[in-house]
Amino acid sequence: TGALGREENTMKRTSELEGIAHEMKAAQDRCKQIELLSARVSGFDSTAAYEVARLIHQARMQEGASPVGRKIGFTNRDMWRVYGVCEPIWAFVYDTTVVHLSGSHGACRLGRFMEPRIEPEVVLHFRSAPPTSDEPTDILACIDWIAHGIEIVQSHFQDWKFQAADTIADCALHGTLLVGEPQSVDGIGPDLVSRLERFTISLSCDGDVRDTGRGSNVLGSPLAAHLIAVLAKQPRAKALQAGELVTTGTLTGALPIRAGETWSTVLDGIALPGISITFDP
Repeated sequence: TGALGREENTMKRTSELEGIAHEMKAAQDRCKQIELLSARVSGFDSTAAYEVARLIHQARMQEGASPVGRKIGFTNRDMWRVYGVCEPIWAFVYDTTVVHLSGSHGACRLGRFMEPRIEPEVVLHFRSAPPTSDEPTDILACIDWIAHGIEIVQSHFQDWKFQAADTIADCALHGTLLVGEPQSVDGIGPDLVSRLERFTISLSCDGDVRDTGRGSNVLGSPLAAHLIAVLAKQPRAKALQAGELVTTGTLTGALPIRAGETWSTVLDGIALPGISITFDP
């Protein structure tokens, strides 16, 4: 009877998480907000949230989306205590959510996102699967190109108030990723490991600088934001594969954006061109 009871509880939990995944995906698809999962679902932790995200991922692929890489959230350790996390979070990004810009300027429609915010980031593209290593040079050896990108994040929970598990279930708050011109690792210049740590970036809205950041803001370096250790602890998660891109987390604060604004970036200390994005309704 004990085993039967455990099986019944497992089935009940599975059904509950399937229902949450359906609700969460519907909110994403219909551009609506829902009540905090962490506040109304007993025991809703990161393990449960990643299962919800996995179910949503399966549904996305069944609809025809193809995963092209991952995004990382919470790479700024200063935010860990605020949201009760002790490591970065992640989600898949898709051919339906990643846009490769044809130049340094692009446009983005905001009406499909809830409470959108802008995050300037560094995007890594892996030509080979990275090894289990913390050595930046080992990681860099697996990367064929690097780009500057801008991720638009969103929250399907009101006023950007949530716990870490809520954000995991909401696919790490991913909206869209706008990828600038890829630069070959060999073409960016020497001492790239150091440059990725030390470069600076300014983020402006309509010509006014709103925030600044540096490469070391993301776990010390974008080369440290590669998910290897996080994925290794998640039995149902695939390790990073050759051909995937990883966008490594925001270099500045995540700032609210509005239709009609044009936001731009300038990077100094690394040969990655800035990006300018005009936001339409």
